[in-house]
Amino acid sequence: MPRQQRYEEVADDLTTKIRGGEYPPGAKLPSRAQLCEIYDVSESVVEKAMWILRREGLTETLPGVGVFVVGDAG
Repeated sequence: MPRQQRYEEVADDLTTKIRGGEYPPGAKLPSRAQLCEIYDVSESVVEKAMWILRREGLTETLPGVGVFVVGDAG
């Protein structure tokens, strides 16, 4: 089995935290800059991970406000 790309690992970790309740519905995720520091990755890695979360219906982005967990993410 091929090794996951780093952005997939970040997305998987955030998905686990969302589904596990660490980031409950309505919660604001850390900023992109904070996620870069938390995961020690570049902004492009975080952007790809955020795209996965949006595609999976786990988050929504409010421009200029942040990224939030949707109500039915569990």
